[in-house]
Amino acid sequence: MSYFSELAELLAAERAADEAAFKELTEGTGVVRRRDNGQAWYPVAIRHTEAVRGDYLSIEVERTTHKELDHQFRFGSPVAFFSNHNTLDRVNGTVTYIGNDRMRITLLTEELPDWAGQGKLGIDLLFDAYSYDEMRDALRQAEKSDSQLIRVLTGSASPGFTSPIYQNESLNCSQQTAVANILGAQELAIVHGPPGTGKTTTIVAAIHALIAAGEPQILVVAPSNTAVDLLSEKLADSGIHVLRIGNPVRVSDQLQNLTLDARMGTHEQLKAAKKLKKQAAEFKNMAHKYKRSFGNAEREQRKALFDGAHRIMRDVARIEEFVAEDVISKARVITSTLVGAVHYTIKKLKFRTVVIDEAGQSLEPAAWIPILKAQRLVLAGDHLQLPPTVKSQQNGLKVTLLEKAVKLHPGAVTLLNEQYRMNKAIMGFSSLKFYNNLLTANMLVANRLWRPDDLPFTFIDTAGTGYQEQIEGNSIRNPEEASFVVRHISEQNYKRVSVGVIAPYREQVKLLKELLLATSIEVNTVDSFQGQERDIIYISLTRSNADGQIGFLKDYRRLNVAMTRAKLKIVLVGDSTTLAQTPFFEELIAYAEKLGGYQSAWDYQ
Repeated sequence: MSYFSELAELLAAERAADEAAFKELTEGTGVVRRRDNGQAWYPVAIRHTEAVRGDYLSIEVERTTHKELDHQFRFGSPVAFFSNHNTLDRVNGTVTYIGNDRMRITLLTEELPDWAGQGKLGIDLLFDAYSYDEMRDALRQAEKSDSQLIRVLTGSASPGFTSPIYQNESLNCSQQTAVANILGAQELAIVHGPPGTGKTTTIVAAIHALIAAGEPQILVVAPSNTAVDLLSEKLADSGIHVLRIGNPVRVSDQLQNLTLDARMGTHEQLKAAKKLKKQAAEFKNMAHKYKRSFGNAEREQRKALFDGAHRIMRDVARIEEFVAEDVISKARVITSTLVGAVHYTIKKLKFRTVVIDEAGQSLEPAAWIPILKAQRLVLAGDHLQLPPTVKSQQNGLKVTLLEKAVKLHPGAVTLLNEQYRMNKAIMGFSSLKFYNNLLTANMLVANRLWRPDDLPFTFIDTAGTGYQEQIEGNSIRNPEEASFVVRHISEQNYKRVSVGVIAPYREQVKLLKELLLATSIEVNTVDSFQGQERDIIYISLTRSNADGQIGFLKDYRRLNVAMTRAKLKIVLVGDSTTLAQTPFFEELIAYAEKLGGYQSAWDYQ
């Protein structure tokens, strides 16, 4: 089986598992349940409608109640606009904007349905087949291609390099080396950025250097909208002309101003298009007057009005296409998600260099979408942190392209080895276990403490206390350990510092959130904390049983992420008799003991 055929098979299994999980959550459920699951907005009110290219209709809706509920809607999500008046009252569309409690949707219709004025309206999330289709198509195209970059990435060729001189006094030595290697790479450069080592700073510097070297335009992508937003903002703040394809999740004026819609909105040529749109809307409004009961003459008049509106909208589409191409051509950096790289406005564009940030969390089939546009690829990330979320039992897609490329071409890798976040004691264990003891702490953070007499790395052992885990549905909790964590935090009297609590199991997170409800302390899973930092981090390891079972705590990358969120102090709470049956946790506890940070929960009784 070929490289891409195997990937396609794994992708098909992932799609089937994802679709099955979606159906389980949605099929046969009422709208209230779907709303509570984050898969519906209901009820909503229409705030604005507008004809758009292709004779589609754009509507802007606002949810009028239950605004506090989380939801899963994203830019590009397929949705259904519906009324509770009749189960057949539905029309499909795509989310083109999402922000706070408003959503803009392009509907596959040219006029608002009659039922939009009857009953309560809502928006349902549909299964995202589009992303899977685009990933599948990218794999098919990659299999047919014989580009040198694809040969390098699949292991049938080696990457080439030149040796440019690059100096930048604002970067440390390893960051300068990474930028030089990017400039000198013919096909592939890899920036391995452990926690706190300034990966984003390095990428921004590299993009400045590439532009200075004459590259007219660079594509920068990441697996999530949040990651794209962060990088877009950093690039724009550094003075680069950035164009964000898609809709920023973090709705700020700064980010909105980077979008294609915003840039097009200020374009001189778009004034004519707006006038034409208004004229087309007037034609359609006139045509709707003949909607109920009319004869042949009225029917012909109605048809003429609609035909006129369609001709006008085709002119609008041509103007908007010209404006979009003009705006895109002037951008030095285009940013999008992996799948967003196939957006119709940039679908045909090719680039000398494509940068994939957070490549350690990028599903490989999705990564091939932007790669097909590139001659040279920069992969930036850390394969020793959390992998992408995979729902299929096969799990083959958890091995990312970054991980494969690091093994295939170690000469293309630059390790960023100086970190700016953690006390050296917090950094030390991760450096030893994951990064061949190559990390150093910058002098400004190496010895920072919460208070002069504090211990930066502590393991509090609950062995013998009787704090036992409990199975709760598909998850696990440990109520007494949770109570101990909360009590320990309150006894420390933390002031003027940020505190976060991490637990590996959702039920333990839920329990800790309830206990800390009256505080400003954030409690969440490891996955939710990736990319964040706090002054003080507590980790409730939760597992405590007679069999030594630790479940997915065996994915030690989770501990790497969890521990490296802390800047001044890390406190791990767990049962050594359960955990230390694995060498990793045995070494972790010994590391704490060596630093004088091993304590027993009995010390606090």
